[in-house]
Amino acid sequence: MEILSSRTILRPADYAVTLGFYRDTLGLAVAREYPGGTVLFAGQGLIEVAAHGGSDGPNRFSGALWLQVRDLTAAQTELVLAGVKIVREARQEPWGLHEMWITDPDGVPIVLVEIPADHPIRRDSRPAPE
Repeated sequence: MEILSSRTILRPADYAVTLGFYRDTLGLAVAREYPGGTVLFAGQGLIEVAAHGGSDGPNRFSGALWLQVRDLTAAQTELVLAGVKIVREARQEPWGLHEMWITDPDGVPIVLVEIPADHPIRRDSRPAPE
């Protein structure tokens, strides 16, 4: 199987509120709009907010969205000024990443991550050329 692209699809309780959160509060750019939905750029991925296709029961999302930011302190300040509740303040995790947690209007966890310059994710693990 060859995966060509991917996106996370959210089916919120209130489409307009959730779309406003991702588009306006988090500042994600619109990739495309269609009747009943909006697809947003999220770094190298896409987040689709759909106003259709939800189930009759409560919307359960057991994962989290992982969004990398350039400056976590600046992101935290921007979110606080926008009235977003910080679920967990920014801090360095034992694995070396700087993380802060928020939620969207439906309670979907969002982890905002800053990757320090010396973290293994930023290092080239290929052997040096001979």
